[in-house]
Amino acid sequence: MKESLYETERDEQFHSFVLSRRAGLVHTATLLTAGDAHLAEDLVQSTLTKLYVAWPAFQRADNIEGYLRRTLVNALTDERRRWWRRHELSVAKLPDRPRAEPDSSGDLDDGLRAVLRDLPPKMRAAVVFRYFYDLPVADTADALGCSEGTVKSQTARALDRMRAALAEFPLTGATR
Repeated sequence: MKESLYETERDEQFHSFVLSRRAGLVHTATLLTAGDAHLAEDLVQSTLTKLYVAWPAFQRADNIEGYLRRTLVNALTDERRRWWRRHELSVAKLPDRPRAEPDSSGDLDDGLRAVLRDLPPKMRAAVVFRYFYDLPVADTADALGCSEGTVKSQTARALDRMRAALAEFPLTGATR
């Protein structure tokens, strides 16, 4: 059976989209996961799968960037709800593993990455969108599917938590 012209055209459009946007999506996902590159890759794959299925609706969207951010945050939320995440077993000794790949989120130091990791996912997303991407409150609220007041309160709480937690980390490369 031959592919229709529409499917070929759609696939080409999607392929071009992925080539042009994937790196940015991985960077955002890495920030949202506080440096977990493997989870970030999973989130991007999940997001791209959802976008491919909804490609016609995505193309008609008024705010493509907002649609992307919302889909990425929803993928993170879905990932955190997975049953096996809640049933992971902690072990005292880590198994032997090969060296980790260099971190692709070179713009975060270890202290900031650890503090971000300790924030709940939606609170972390609010901080990432507001301060790493400098989005207005309205766009952040749209991406998170909540009110502007919720974004403001989540951001304020997150910043309070981060200030308290970062006070425990020594400053690197700074003088007082």
